[in-house]
Amino acid sequence: MYLDPLEGPVPRSAPRPPESVWDYPRPPVIREDDRDVRVECAGQVVAQTRRAVRVLETSHPPVFYIRAQDVRTKFLFPAVAGRTWCEWKGSARYWDVIVGDDVRARAAWSYPRPEPGYAPLAGFFAFYPSRMDRCTVDGEEVTAQEGDFYGGWITAEVRGPFKGAPGTRLW
Repeated sequence: MYLDPLEGPVPRSAPRPPESVWDYPRPPVIREDDRDVRVECAGQVVAQTRRAVRVLETSHPPVFYIRAQDVRTKFLFPAVAGRTWCEWKGSARYWDVIVGDDVRARAAWSYPRPEPGYAPLAGFFAFYPSRMDRCTVDGEEVTAQEGDFYGGWITAEVRGPFKGAPGTRLW
């Protein structure tokens, strides 16, 4: 696992250079990201930070992870059915996002005890943008990765094709 610092400040007004998901490594890497990352659900801001990390893995749009301190955890409840295994990161725990009467089942996940190489993810949450009302990065609304398994966030600089859609499982 690698925790790479930002490669240098990118002025907020400057467009970010294109990133092909096919240039992302395997195993995945963790990169700090200081852009404004925001998650909204049922009229509430569930999370907002300038201290996110992105996990970059070959063929997948980045997944943004947000520190627990920047998440309104009062909206997160352990999902009834809720564990999967990642060969790199370990056992994931799933969370329902509940705002009033609005329930978004298994809309977030975390790695409470990640594998040693991914220890920096402990204490962070990730959200499926397809299950939230709106997720943004520096004000840009993200597109959810098709297929809902990986939870990637597609922004203007991220280029595919992306794994996750029907028919892409074996490539």
